[in-house]
Amino acid sequence: MSTPADDDYDKLTPEQREIRDKEDRAREATEQATLPYTWRQELGDVDLVVPIPKGTRARDLNVVLAKKKLSVGLKGQDKILDGELCQDVKLDDSTWTVEDQEAVHIHLEKINQQQWWENVLKHHPKIDVRKIQPENSKLSDLDGETRGMVEKMMFDNQQKQMGKPTSDEQKKIDALKKFQSAHPEMDFSNAKIS
Repeated sequence: MSTPADDDYDKLTPEQREIRDKEDRAREATEQATLPYTWRQELGDVDLVVPIPKGTRARDLNVVLAKKKLSVGLKGQDKILDGELCQDVKLDDSTWTVEDQEAVHIHLEKINQQQWWENVLKHHPKIDVRKIQPENSKLSDLDGETRGMVEKMMFDNQQKQMGKPTSDEQKKIDALKKFQSAHPEMDFSNAKIS
């Protein structure tokens, strides 16, 4: 979602950026409020709530949930929402239910669980995913490589706070000890680890 306004964002003062961000969030909120549903997302999934007339039962609805498509409507009437999903979903893990006969709750499991969605349906207004503040990301939400990197950083930080060697420093110490035991004839009393 790059606009010409994005190009000058870097040139703004922090105060001007804050004003721009507030204006953008207000515009996004207004656009999102016009949608026939509300939605929220985590890195791995998206949840929608679609209001329906009170007393509506599941059998009164026509819901199509596909890998790339979503459609909700009352049988015999215009669809409440209908279109192509902005990203693919795992069909086996995605569900819909009617709650209190007044809302359809739709749970969409993302195929790419490392990507924020700009919108649910491609033709609907987008949000700026760069401004998303994850509520509380869990390590388990991260892919293997990123998770390993974060865990290493957390461990090294803990070690430093306790005055102990970091994982890299420990590897060097272990390598030197191994070398020393393999070469007992050498004098390591003045050896420095760098």
